[in-house]
Parts: sequence; structure tokens; C-alpha cells
Amino acid sequence: MSKFLHLYICTLILFFNTGNSIYSQTEIRPGAYQTRMYKQKLTGVNVAVVANQTSTINNTHLVDSLLGMNIKVKKIFAPEHGFRGAADAGEHVKSGIDTKTGLPIISLYGNNKKPKTSDLEGIDIIVFDIQDVGVRFYTYISTLHYVMEVCEEKEIKLIVLDRPNPNGFYVDGPVLDMNFKSFVGMHPVPLVHGMTIGEYAQMINGEKWLTNKEKCDLEVIKCSNYDHNMHYSLPVRPSPNLKSDASIYLYPSLGLFEGTIVSVGRGTETPFEVIGYPGSKDGDFTFTPKSMEGAKNPKHLSNTCTGYNLKAFAENELLQKKQMYLTWLIEMYAGYNKEEPFFNRAKFFDLLAGNSTLREQITNKLSEDSIRQTWKEDLIAFHKIRSKYLLYKDYTH
Repeated sequence: MSKFLHLYICTLILFFNTGNSIYSQTEIRPGAYQTRMYKQKLTGVNVAVVANQTSTINNTHLVDSLLGMNIKVKKIFAPEHGFRGAADAGEHVKSGIDTKTGLPIISLYGNNKKPKTSDLEGIDIIVFDIQDVGVRFYTYISTLHYVMEVCEEKEIKLIVLDRPNPNGFYVDGPVLDMNFKSFVGMHPVPLVHGMTIGEYAQMINGEKWLTNKEKCDLEVIKCSNYDHNMHYSLPVRPSPNLKSDASIYLYPSLGLFEGTIVSVGRGTETPFEVIGYPGSKDGDFTFTPKSMEGAKNPKHLSNTCTGYNLKAFAENELLQKKQMYLTWLIEMYAGYNKEEPFFNRAKFFDLLAGNSTLREQITNKLSEDSIRQTWKEDLIAFHKIRSKYLLYKDYTH
């Protein structure tokens, strides 16, 4: 046998043994790529898919791939930002028809966060495949909760196609006080939970966080070649305003600014990489928010904001520090001297933080180290819970 024929045969073996995707054995591959692990389970049954623009196998959408495998996909459920991922944060997402496949799309945002019983008539299995970023107030894990809940109630099997967590290399922040439960925080977890969406689903089941304290019939298709020490660069932006690795690393720290006067750069080409507001004395970087897709009416529209460009910090410091930062929030609050309250959406800030304590600590001028000390015991307790549900080697503490 020639070496060229031998190489060709080995390539074919690799192709068919990896769900019809040729890739390096050391390359991270999400659960969706492991088609041989779930194709048979979906064959001959009616399937609904919870998906968005991140639900891909290579450059092909999961829905298109399943239809190509003769899987009977009957419905698509879309989370915040919609099926194609173009809607603003908080914008009403309409149900409708996917123009490419003709399949009905049902929105799971706004007033319809949980699938209705009528939406699931004739459905045997639900497949959930959405890229998360590992932050409590990122609403895809809340969508996951409601899907798990209806699966338990309707006795429908749920298959979660797991994806790596780009912020999965640390755990940090205040644990949610359940008095502040909302769609931007449904479970008693830290602001940065350090779990993949598959691990998180197992925790929802295991800790009996569903409303009736029961478990849904859950199966997680694992990622290959992934562990929590790794830094995973997302091939598709998970939402319109997380456009880069830097923005995803900064998101846990900068997301809290959404409850304040400070812009996080929505309406610019670098959202969640920059912060500022008109007339700020902190920093010397300037930007001017404009109306654009994904940010139709951004904070401080058409007004020049002064503040910081944090991209370099994210890429050079955050990866090593393994923690979220309160420094900018504390500093900007201390330097603010205008009439409008700094916490101009105080209730929303508290929902994002998961308590009212953090806002009170900042207004009382506690240092970042002092604030972080108040999280310590809760984080230790959460690590013990989290360890029961990990599917991959944990990060080095």
C-alpha cells in the first residue's frame, strides 16, 4: 500500500468517526459536532430545536445540518436576540417563519419566555444548542431553565449539545440573593459561574431548581478536547454587542454598568471594550454612540463620551488575573458629580448584581478588596456544588 493511499484511508476513518467533520484531534469541538452521538436518537422522531446564530457545525447551521441528515425538525425556538441574532438586548423578538427552511420560529423572549404546551404538540425531543458566555445575567441560561421546566412537565427528552465556556477558567462575583431572582438571574450562582451550558443544565437538574423540584430527562453531548484551563475563542459572536474575545472577557465586569449612567460602547464598533459618559473626568479615551444594527437607540446617542478603552487590559491582564473587576465602577462612581443619579437604573443594577448590597458598598466607598471579601464564603460553598456537575477537568485554582 502506498503511503498516499494509507493517508487517504486514515483520513476517511477520521472523517466518519468524528461525525463527518475532519479536524485535528487536539482541536476543541463543541457537542454539535459529535453527530454520531445523537443522530440515531433523533432519527424517526419529531424534533424541536432551541437555537440561534451560534448553533453551527463548521459554517453550517445546526438546523440545516439536521435536515440534511433527514431529521424531522418541526419547530425552532429562538432566545433573546432572535434566531439569526440581530435584535437589540431587550428588544421584542417576533415569532415567524425561517425564510431558508420554512420552519416556524417561536420566540422565547419577552412575554413568552417558556414554550407553551400548544407549541410542543407532537414533539418527541428538544435539542438545545446555544453558545453561552458563562455570566449569570446573560439570559441564555434562563431560557435553558424554562426549556428544562417544560420538558419535565411534558415528559419530553432534552438533548443539550454542549459548547465551551469562554469565561470558564474562573469563578467570581457575588452569589445571587434569591430575593433578586429575575430573567437576568434565576439561580443562586456567582456572577461568573465557570460552567459550560451542559454542566449548568446538570446543576439545574441536580440541585432541583426547576419549579416543581423535579428533574427533566436530560442528556448532554460533551465537547471534545476541552477543559476549564483553556481559552476558547468563539467562531460566531454570541450576541450583537459581544463582537470580540476582549468584549467577552470584559462582559462580567462591564455588564454592571448597564444599570448606571455609563455607556459600555453600544452603538460603536467596540461595545463592551470601552466605557464612558459625556463630561467624565476619568480617562481620556472618547467615543460617540450611533444608531446601528444591534444598538438602534444606544445610551448617550450622538454624544461624545469620555472614559477608557479596555481592550488591551482584557487581552493582557484579565486572562492572568482570573477575576472580574470592580475598579472602574468604583472609580467612576467616585468621580461622578452630575445631577442625574449615577445608578440611574438602580433596580436593574441590583438585578444584575444579584443583590442590593453591591450598590450600597460602592456608595459607601468600600474598597474593591473589602467588597471581594464579602463574597468569599459564598464562593467556597458554590465551588463545592459546582464540582458535582463538571464534565471536564477543572481550572487550576
